[in-house]
Amino acid sequence: MGPVESETLLARVDRLESLDAIRQLPAKYALALDMRDMDAMVSLFPDDVRVGRDASGRMALRSYMDGTLRSPFTGTSHHIGGHVIEFDDPDHAHGIVYSKNEHETGDEWVIMQMMYVDDYVRAAGPDGLRWYFARRLPLYWYATDLNKPPIGERKMRWPDTEWVAGNFHKLFPSYAEFWARADDHGGPVAEPAPLEGFLNAMRRGAAAPKVKVRAE
Repeated sequence: MGPVESETLLARVDRLESLDAIRQLPAKYALALDMRDMDAMVSLFPDDVRVGRDASGRMALRSYMDGTLRSPFTGTSHHIGGHVIEFDDPDHAHGIVYSKNEHETGDEWVIMQMMYVDDYVRAAGPDGLRWYFARRLPLYWYATDLNKPPIGERKMRWPDTEWVAGNFHKLFPSYAEFWARADDHGGPVAEPAPLEGFLNAMRRGAAAPKVKVRAE
């Protein structure tokens, strides 16, 4: 095997190892949240993680999430679904992962369907380079009592709060376009997206919606 082939093989192995490490992040995040291990949760983010507009660092994130998960939630269970990952370069990636969540809130169980829009970064850790969440943007579709399926526009239905619409579909223009037309658009089928450009092609330049976090 020549030097070029050897370098290519090493890059492919590195990509496979990176994919596996990134796929572990949402599962570890869910387990840490549900077990209320805030130290384990913040270890999935780099030292300088941004927390809101004015704070940064793991201690700030731990404090924020500690308060978020303490009330009104008695317990939570996060179920991780499909995960799409694309690389920007060997040390940076982005992706989308589905999450179906259950929340015990007093005398009710609230279920939620959402997705996370993630950025990932490989940075120095206690045992060498490792992958971290650089950023997580939660996009919600619905939240409702377990026994009361949410029908209609305002699907975010937390106990004792005003019902509001979620933002689950706002990152992708295709959803609104689909319902705005009567049938198939009739044009040619779009060219396949580049290998690392599937998500960008689907977004078609759409900006990320502003999100008011209720629970994750």
